[in-house]
Amino acid sequence: MTTSTAAAVQAGPALPRPRGALSRTVTAALADGTRGPAPGAGALAAAADPYGDDLQLALYLLYELHYRGFAGVPDDREWDPDLLALRALLEDRFLAALRRDVPAGRPVPEVFAELLVEPVDTSGSVGHYLRRHGEPWQVREYAALRSLYHLKEADPHAWVLPRLHGRAKAAMAAIEYDEFGAGRAENVHARLFADLMDDLGLDHAYGRYVDRAPAAVLATVNLMSLFGLHRELRGALVGHFAWVEVTSSPGSRHLAAAMRRTGAGPAAERFYDEHVTADAVHEQIVRREVVGGLLADEPALAPDVAFGADATTFLEDRLAARLLSAWREGASALRE
Repeated sequence: MTTSTAAAVQAGPALPRPRGALSRTVTAALADGTRGPAPGAGALAAAADPYGDDLQLALYLLYELHYRGFAGVPDDREWDPDLLALRALLEDRFLAALRRDVPAGRPVPEVFAELLVEPVDTSGSVGHYLRRHGEPWQVREYAALRSLYHLKEADPHAWVLPRLHGRAKAAMAAIEYDEFGAGRAENVHARLFADLMDDLGLDHAYGRYVDRAPAAVLATVNLMSLFGLHRELRGALVGHFAWVEVTSSPGSRHLAAAMRRTGAGPAAERFYDEHVTADAVHEQIVRREVVGGLLADEPALAPDVAFGADATTFLEDRLAARLLSAWREGASALRE
């Protein structure tokens, strides 16, 4: 083993605790460092709840090999053929469930017209709840759970750049440049979220709160990787990215107000204030240039763009229901 490989093995967070037979076989395979999943993993995948803790954690573990990996897991396991074969089975089960549960065939303009208007009934909105009623401990829980994405903010969307061209590619790269701090490390959005976590007294180490995150959180993060890592799903990734940018500015406004009301701190306020301003501009660019440019070049991808946005709505609504159900009972939304 070379020095560089040995150093790489030590990088990354610790492996999370398994949540069932499927995630246990994946963690065992990664911890072993030399073999693929145990025989029978395919049968476990076929029987697993596509939205459940066991499958979603197993999928998260396999996706993280393409990001920062895990401590003690060699970098070359990213392309282990047995792990990739199992990942494909998990992806098929997750994607099949989404295609079953998410409405198909909606026109792209109809999808985004709905997203551009805040609903009259805000009872299912986490942002509205935290702004009006949220306690400091609920704000902390929300930040801990969202850290699974925000500490790698924009990374999953960067996978689509080599798969775009022309207007869509140029506009996507411009938005990503902003997300990555416009050339300044201290302004990278993942860094700003780490500063937010510091204000809230949370540990901003990458992957720190995976064990506390319910399946509904893991699913929202896995969706980005699912779309981003497959060229055939590039339209869905653009739909997902557009959903994020269209909904971010108004949602961040509510969360910024929640940070102020609960005294979260200046860095916590700054993170959401930054998104109110930046994403108001990004929303226009993503709809006109990223989505518009993609569909001008590849109009056949319109159903995928709509599916990507609607699948995001579906999973975000499930997550919101989970959080609000717990908080309204005065209970924690975190896994114990």
